[in-house]
Amino acid sequence: MGGKKSMYQSYGEKLIRLFVKLLFSGESYSLTELSEMLECSKQTVIRLIDDIEKGYGLRIELSQVGNRHYYRIKRPERAISVASISETEFNILQMCRDFTSQLLGKQLFEEATLALLKSQSLVTGKKGDSSDKHFATIRTGTIDYTPHHDTICTLIEAMKQRRICQVNYQAITETKAKTFSIMPLKLFSHKDTIYLHAKLSSRPGKMLEAPDYDPLLAVQRIKKIQMTEKQYEQPEKYDFEKIFNKHFGIIKNRAFKVEVEFAGWAAQYISERMWSPDQKITKKSQGRIALEFTTSSEPEVVSWVLSFGKEAKLISPDFLIKEISSHVSIMNTHYLPLNCI
Repeated sequence: MGGKKSMYQSYGEKLIRLFVKLLFSGESYSLTELSEMLECSKQTVIRLIDDIEKGYGLRIELSQVGNRHYYRIKRPERAISVASISETEFNILQMCRDFTSQLLGKQLFEEATLALLKSQSLVTGKKGDSSDKHFATIRTGTIDYTPHHDTICTLIEAMKQRRICQVNYQAITETKAKTFSIMPLKLFSHKDTIYLHAKLSSRPGKMLEAPDYDPLLAVQRIKKIQMTEKQYEQPEKYDFEKIFNKHFGIIKNRAFKVEVEFAGWAAQYISERMWSPDQKITKKSQGRIALEFTTSSEPEVVSWVLSFGKEAKLISPDFLIKEISSHVSIMNTHYLPLNCI
């Protein structure tokens, strides 16, 4: 009896999540996206959609782009008067806004604040003190994205319409900017920086050579962007999670195993965090720990290990130990005058 109740409750929760997602966003979602969001099979998603149509008397629009099917509920012209949010939900929205304020920039932050003020009338239940004063963020070393507001908005619109963009981009190691065409796929944040993951697109009259890796662009280094009229088809097997959250680091080269030993405060710090889905932490003597994980980025591992100073020691692989040893030797020369005293 208990198992059946749990199963039906799970199905009901999925139905409500799907209903809310489609009704309040007004966006189109592929069968694959909905299946991943609800953590169920595509057949279950189709059954949920059928139940929503029959139970709520709504028509869910079906469209097809290439081999993919997309679903959406067309949003009503007037707002739904019965919609409401709890005070806890409203506080969480405020917290999310404040915790990401350094990424939003002035204009987007003001727009997010205005949206929250509009939503405040929907808050139900007992209202306590405003939670505006409860959350904050430290901005040391962050990027001011205010000057890049138009770039971010253009990218968002291009992804919604699946439009190819022409960008003028200057990599951190280059002295001049380069112009190329891209299919923008995903904006994401990493260490207080906004990145764009994209695919290259051929420019009119030019052949496109397949790159070794898809473009990974830091938004603040996009000098100019123009959304074109040309549309692109979303890659059928594109999975951001599998690409970027599979291993340590955002640079994607060949994957390899790493083992690092930590002592002192670093051991506790490392133990509190997730560095890679396959990580393994082993306790050693005297409070030390050994962390094993998979990475695809040599430079990120090197800088990360060095950031812990004497509290971190790379155990393997050998080729990376030599790389760190070389870095330490060069760094040591910066302080030779002190060593000679």
